[in-house]
Amino acid sequence: MEVSLSLYQSISLDQIQNSCSFPSSIHKVFRTKPLFSGYCSRFNRRKWGNPFDKIKCYSIEQGLQPRRPKPKPYRDSTPELKETEETQVKRPSVGLCSQIQKLALCNRYREALELFEILELEGGFDVGLSTYDALVSACIGLGSVRAVKRVFDYMASNGFEPDQYMSNRVLLMHVKCGMMIDARNIFDEMPEKNLISWNTIIAGMVDIGDYLEAFRLFLHMWEEFSDCGSRTFATMIRASAGLELISVGRQLHSCAVKIGVGDDIFVSCALIDMYSKCGSIEDAQWVFDDMPEKTTVGWNSIIAGYALHGYSEEALCMFYEMRDSGVKMDHFTFSMIIRICSRLASVEYAKQAHAGLIRYGFGSDIVANTALVDFYSKWGRIEDAKHVFDRMPCKNTISWNAVIAGYGNHGRGAEAVELFEQMLRQKMRPNHVTFLAVLSACSYSRLSECGWEIFQSMSRDHKIKPRAMHYACMIELLGQEGHLDEAFALIRAAPFNPTANMWAALLTASRINGNLELGKFAAEKLYGMEPEKLCNYVVLMNVYNQSGRLKEAAAVLQTLRRKGLRMLPVCSWILVNKQSHVFLSGDKSHVQKDEIYRKVDSLVNQISKHGYVPSEKTLLPDVDEQEQRILLYHSEKLAVAFGLLNTRNGSPLQIVQSHRICNDCHNAIKMIALIRVQLGISIEGVAGEPLKLLVSSLDNFWKTQRTGEKLN
Repeated sequence: MEVSLSLYQSISLDQIQNSCSFPSSIHKVFRTKPLFSGYCSRFNRRKWGNPFDKIKCYSIEQGLQPRRPKPKPYRDSTPELKETEETQVKRPSVGLCSQIQKLALCNRYREALELFEILELEGGFDVGLSTYDALVSACIGLGSVRAVKRVFDYMASNGFEPDQYMSNRVLLMHVKCGMMIDARNIFDEMPEKNLISWNTIIAGMVDIGDYLEAFRLFLHMWEEFSDCGSRTFATMIRASAGLELISVGRQLHSCAVKIGVGDDIFVSCALIDMYSKCGSIEDAQWVFDDMPEKTTVGWNSIIAGYALHGYSEEALCMFYEMRDSGVKMDHFTFSMIIRICSRLASVEYAKQAHAGLIRYGFGSDIVANTALVDFYSKWGRIEDAKHVFDRMPCKNTISWNAVIAGYGNHGRGAEAVELFEQMLRQKMRPNHVTFLAVLSACSYSRLSECGWEIFQSMSRDHKIKPRAMHYACMIELLGQEGHLDEAFALIRAAPFNPTANMWAALLTASRINGNLELGKFAAEKLYGMEPEKLCNYVVLMNVYNQSGRLKEAAAVLQTLRRKGLRMLPVCSWILVNKQSHVFLSGDKSHVQKDEIYRKVDSLVNQISKHGYVPSEKTLLPDVDEQEQRILLYHSEKLAVAFGLLNTRNGSPLQIVQSHRICNDCHNAIKMIALIRVQLGISIEGVAGEPLKLLVSSLDNFWKTQRTGEKLN
């Protein structure tokens, strides 16, 4: 029932408050029944449909006045009649209800619910369906569970009898606010259910991830109606994507085509998403190509599909096709492109996306700006990341997490801790990712006392139970300080079974401190959990090598070969003049190979005068033995030499790798940056720091932790 805003333009809140006098209290003696039983136990004894409590809706446009009961004679000796007489008197609430409706129409939901408190406190008002509809909209708009309970309680206590439309609205209110147990009870006891009712409860089940129950309800719905709309199919296609069942998705696709909704935009977008998540990007592309009208959501879906499968360049090409087609791009589009640029290590493309974000009016969007903070942090531009973060008009926990992690990963742990404390001062509530970021920062910067205090504050002050990842951070931090006994005690004191990450952190700590026995113990635990994990064997091999136990190291190598695990060659690449140049260790295929090798030799000679000594042989999980024999010509050294030969003095170099950097290259590149600055030739990075080797690892953060090799 639509309420015209112009109808109430002449009514103000002041007029309502001045013209209406509200008694201090009113007795409610009639019994009512809840909208649907089972919602709340305190309503179980109430009954609906009391003949003395029929609520009528009146139209202001028609000039009708509320119906008033006839005066009854006063009988002091009959208290029951007094109660009935008092109950029958329903005061008109035209001004109050219209103001609530007007506020809800203007999306001023909080003010509408504040005004609703007058109805709750004073009681006895004649409230119509349109007012309840506005209150439902306010509850949905705010997503407030407390508001839902207040409105539903008022409906029940005032004997409101909902029609089919209002029953569906009440159901939707509970679904949108996440109250699925109550929503299911309401749905089960609805006297009549139409397609809207079924679609609402099924969509709610899909939203909470209960896909099997959604399919069970869908089958019951199909038996009853034998016909469904596009909305139903789009919802069930999402459910099949959640279950990653492409066969079920194909059946739904076939049914949608047969009943004539296959070309529906919502169905097509759901199909693209489903096929992408189920691993068939070809089918997703076919659905996209077959769309009669390619909308923004359709383009976003296919771009996300390519990005999901690692086809970053193809996703970027699709983005440019979308731009050239004239379709409007939204903040989700730019957020995806920024993340794709992060994979491609393309600062130039990310700058273009940043400019487009501002040009299209999404400069203050929290999702896109958080993606920018994450991108700039990962690619060495921590000051740019902080600049974007500071300019954000609204920040959420994810935004804070991104900037804290950025400072931590660049070895600026003290600043990361300061940001964490600033976040708490601004009353932002941290989550487990926040603590992972700040504990990792403490681990990188060896802030043991600070890290331990933050770790203890998780459960003490913030009621967040530490997870295995937090324990792994603390084990690594303790291991770096040489406190292996405390690290081992922390594993044993964990309130859950130690995970592979925790044992891997202890193994790494044992390698760093040369503790062979503890390393062997941790390795044995890891072998039982992850027998096919290559890096576990390699770290133990390094422990044996450093301890002079060459026979044991050879035995581990034989185990690797017997299991068929081998270390593949790796590569590094650098973007110069918008063209990628790829290098393998000891690579002789590049057209400038002679110049590159002479440059490497020259750089090594220069840094040797400043204390550089090549590291001893240390095997890394993703570096084969051949690379160890050509230590001075690792792929990253060749890429740096090529970059210095082909860029202007002062230009930042950005090297991308498919592996973790070894200690020797890490130390060599720091020395190269140092001597170049001393020679007066600026080769500073974009953040005002010496030359950075920026690493794009194909593995996740925890795989980096497990070898003890630092990337900063």
